Amino acid sequence: MKYITLFICLTMLCFSCAKLDLNPLAEGASDNWNENETQINISLNDLYRIYLWENETNFGLERMTDNWNQRDQINAFAAGSITGQWSIAENTWINSYKGIARANTILEKTEAIDGGIPAATINRFRGEARFMRAALYANLIFHYGDVPFYKTYITIEEAFAMGRTDKSVILKEIYEDFDYAIATLPATYNAGELKRATKGAAMAFKARAALLMGDFTTARDAAKACMDLKVYTLHPDFGEYFLPTTKNSNETIFALPRSVELGVSWTTTNFITRNAGGASVAQPSWELMCAFSCDDGLPIDESPRYNPRNPFLNRDPRCKATIVEFGTEHVGFIYDPNPYATTVLNVATGAMIPNKDSRAVDQYASYNGLTLKKWVDNSWTGNLKTDYDVILMRYADVLLMYAEAKIELNEIDDSVLAAINQVRARAYKKNVTDVTKYPALSNTHVGQSYLRKQIRNERRVELAWENRRFYDIIRWRIAEKVLVKPHYGILDQNDLKSKVVDKGLWFFPGIPEIDEDWLPDFTAMYNAGLIKVLVQRAFDKERQYLWPIPTKEILINENLKPQNPGY
Repeated sequence: MKYITLFICLTMLCFSCAKLDLNPLAEGASDNWNENETQINISLNDLYRIYLWENETNFGLERMTDNWNQRDQINAFAAGSITGQWSIAENTWINSYKGIARANTILEKTEAIDGGIPAATINRFRGEARFMRAALYANLIFHYGDVPFYKTYITIEEAFAMGRTDKSVILKEIYEDFDYAIATLPATYNAGELKRATKGAAMAFKARAALLMGDFTTARDAAKACMDLKVYTLHPDFGEYFLPTTKNSNETIFALPRSVELGVSWTTTNFITRNAGGASVAQPSWELMCAFSCDDGLPIDESPRYNPRNPFLNRDPRCKATIVEFGTEHVGFIYDPNPYATTVLNVATGAMIPNKDSRAVDQYASYNGLTLKKWVDNSWTGNLKTDYDVILMRYADVLLMYAEAKIELNEIDDSVLAAINQVRARAYKKNVTDVTKYPALSNTHVGQSYLRKQIRNERRVELAWENRRFYDIIRWRIAEKVLVKPHYGILDQNDLKSKVVDKGLWFFPGIPEIDEDWLPDFTAMYNAGLIKVLVQRAFDKERQYLWPIPTKEILINENLKPQNPGY
């Protein structure tokens, strides 16, 4: 009974910020707060806190995809073992409704303010709150389907009596919120001002919400509106864009800033090499590495330029920008996972040191030989903290959303090719018009099925390790294919030397076939005994396309039934 009582109290706070007289009058309770501009700003700031976007940080959603490898361990979603007690489903539900309740409170309070704050300022406050509410509801209906929906300050009794609203109804309300935000938010803020939600962010997130729901017409129009603002451009250097030192790039549409100095940072231990003091727990998967085309635009099983002995040669530059190339300097050391490379160079000192990034020296070095380059620089070492911005929306994503929506509508024209080519040309550091200097799409590439394959893989390699792959494999309904393949890795060291390296087959001992979804098949190499299975994945297509409604929520509110199928 004590457990249920505690949970009900927590739910009351999360669901409605109930009117309980628990706060001293000097503090910010619902009834005596949001009365002036300063207080409303403080309340809005709470909607920019990272906990509301928890799955978008620490590569949270990437862990559930085929872009991710974590030794011989596996995320519960990728293992097919999630239930109604799954912590991610619980936390996402609770935190989303916390944010929604707070946005609703701000909206009701600002509606009641009569004078004292300029109307334009009030409208901007309301635009920010409605933007946040829309983004949170969009995530909820994607993950859970039909969910409770409310836009006002509700009582506990109302909360516990609330059932699930059809997601199509909620989607219309989401669009209305985004449209209000588009109408009231500024296109930009003054230099030096705290960056907040903008008109372009509302357009971009509306496009994303529509794309997630398969509404390609709305996605097309919202993405195009964002493009037509002429506010955003692609950062000139793809790799540089993700570094902690790159702040306020014109490519960034919406991000949450972090600061080591202010104590808002993130621990890097699991994602950097063991030579640099990290744990090398997680790394990009072989599936991701094989997704990068060769520099002729062809997949690795078709291109004559692919060399499995030197798999970084002649590849899309985003391959080296995402995954550390063997034999190159990375966070102060030469990275070389070869079992015969028992020592490597410490670049700073010039000394050769024991190579902890080879499993011949350290059994916990990368289990598949790869390590993460994207986001990582020397600042990740030392105190093992970093404060790169949590990028939730950037212009490259908008361009690709626009192109995908047009392709799915079979409205294939020059604007589709131009959008994709802008992203691709930037990767090669070429002008988009220099079509002979990068694998540009041209008017000969106009078939819908061909372009669908291109855009889907373009999204994968451009947005890798940005938490977008999860949404894509779910909405494309290919998770049932993607997440049943094993994670593969290198053999144990003695076998690796005798069967692979000594026979001149390092690094990849073969060329996997790439299928119509640009997915590699490593079966032949595995059957030949040249690689090993690290862990088997599983995906139940009858249930996992939706997350379960948290069991705790159903226990206290019977109106949330029926549970999503299979849980």
